[in-house]
Amino acid sequence: TEGAAVTMKTIQANQTVKIPKKVEVTVKSRVVTVKGPRGTLRRDFRHMRVDIRKLSKNQLIVEKWFALRKELAGVRTVCTHIQNMMKGVTVGFKYKMRSVYAHFPINIVINEECTNVMVRNFLGEKFTRYVDMLPGVTFKSSEKLKDEFILEGNDIELVSRSAALIQQCTNVKNKDIRKFLDGIYVSEKGHVVETNK
Repeated sequence: TEGAAVTMKTIQANQTVKIPKKVEVTVKSRVVTVKGPRGTLRRDFRHMRVDIRKLSKNQLIVEKWFALRKELAGVRTVCTHIQNMMKGVTVGFKYKMRSVYAHFPINIVINEECTNVMVRNFLGEKFTRYVDMLPGVTFKSSEKLKDEFILEGNDIELVSRSAALIQQCTNVKNKDIRKFLDGIYVSEKGHVVETNK
């Protein structure tokens, strides 16, 4: 019909991912399993209409056939997820959080397994907030700095979501958030095994 927008499809788009020496990757029907020195991560990409296969022992390819512009973005997304899995099983992910308060000191209690956090005395409230860490994530207090806490894990999504749960449990309600800045915030992002760059 006249005036109809013509959408061009890209015949084929692909991107390769290099597999590090210490990492072993297996792909079976779009389920990617990554094994490394720190453990194993598994991720299901069956919701993405892409082809994932190994070209060789140290190279993996993600390709998409007859894609529209928005569908092409999925190729890079899958590659980034796989690269994050590889980083997780080799160097791990570490988030640092700081507790900030103007008057009432925030009291944080961590259980022995470092998987559960209790937040007390937030803005002087008697209410105790409980936050469970997501699977594979540990939360511990820093030995170097007061009021600093460290989250560690292999899966970047679980580590960042655990940090978000802690930050959100100290959201200030019914007050001006420009004035009441108390809370627990992410201060630094890095790796468990520090690489010299």
